[in-house]
Amino acid sequence: MRLKTLLRYLGPAFIVSVAYIDPGNFATNISGGSTFNYSLIWVILWSNLMAIFLQYLSAKLGIATEKNLSEMCGEVFSKKTNILFWCVAELAAIATTMAEFLGGALGIYLLFKIPLSIAGTITGIITFAITYLQKCGQRIVEVVITFLIGVICIAYAIEIFLAKPDWIQVGIHTFVPTLTNGEALLIAAGMLGATVMPHVIYLHSQLVQKRNHDLNIDQKKRHLKMEKIDILIAMNIAFIVNVAMVIVSAAVFFKEGLIVNTIEEAHRSLEPLLGTLSSVAFAIALLASGFSSSAVGAMAGETVMDGFINIKFPPNIKRLVTIIPAMLVICSGINPMKALVISQVSLSFALPFAIIPMIIITGRREHMGDFVNKFITNIIGWFISSLIITLNVVLIYMTITGRV
Repeated sequence: MRLKTLLRYLGPAFIVSVAYIDPGNFATNISGGSTFNYSLIWVILWSNLMAIFLQYLSAKLGIATEKNLSEMCGEVFSKKTNILFWCVAELAAIATTMAEFLGGALGIYLLFKIPLSIAGTITGIITFAITYLQKCGQRIVEVVITFLIGVICIAYAIEIFLAKPDWIQVGIHTFVPTLTNGEALLIAAGMLGATVMPHVIYLHSQLVQKRNHDLNIDQKKRHLKMEKIDILIAMNIAFIVNVAMVIVSAAVFFKEGLIVNTIEEAHRSLEPLLGTLSSVAFAIALLASGFSSSAVGAMAGETVMDGFINIKFPPNIKRLVTIIPAMLVICSGINPMKALVISQVSLSFALPFAIIPMIIITGRREHMGDFVNKFITNIIGWFISSLIITLNVVLIYMTITGRV
């Protein structure tokens, strides 16, 4: 396989992977590492394997049908069901963008001490600018998002270098599952249950369309093969970043006996422990995560607005519908952590409305043709779906009872 050919197909999964290194992951991974040292790294590994599987199904659906998941739902399910799907998906995209905006705003606040409301407005402008770049072609957006992912990777490479972790313990806990007590189980459920985001399941099936025009069956199979590679590269980069978050938190905070439960605490604690470079790198990583994931959330909102009910909206209206609510929440002065909690609960409720229709559609030959799921794929799909949905119920319980 020539590198030039591969590079032509790389991109969609990189946009999607941003959802797996968003500000919500920062908070969850930091909390897990500071509380339980390296022992929950294996949760990140299994979360990543599940995410790879689900994103592959989304891409396969898009390539086989030449439509995105919301459009296929519009064809397969009843009008009432699709109105429900549409409402839930749009609320999920808004809730996601709200959380990501919070991350971007916090990054600006931590770096430049700008008030959160102004920082939120700046984040909104930058998010709109990134999504507006779609007018110049999806490839431009892919390059911008990949650059921001690169910034996050560099920032956490610096953090790892400064933290000097115990690599033997890292290796052991990557492959050996351990749960020291009930609280560890709850945090593990939160880490896994909050990993797979419903909005990027819809979005991935749309992103592959840019490379999916006028293809015969053999060309589509080649396209899917290339997209598999795209997914494996992008999602494993996200895996490495997530593991780095846990490792740094364990090597720095757990070692010092500090249990860190918020992003602000993590930033504030890094400087006296590792120096200014570490706290600045952390804030830059959070800023890049907030900007990129906010843009991806807005793009997902665009995808779900048309397909379910077959009503076309102007592109700028679709972007603003997702962006404006998030800006209003931040500018209203609502407690940032409370807003993040509300968004997590919303996403937990929304997840089954994305996964279950995808499993149903990809399992039907009349829609997928030669790309229909094999029996074992359906079994794995329903197992993963059931597990993630169960863990999201646990996450909702943890949130309601104040344990996350």
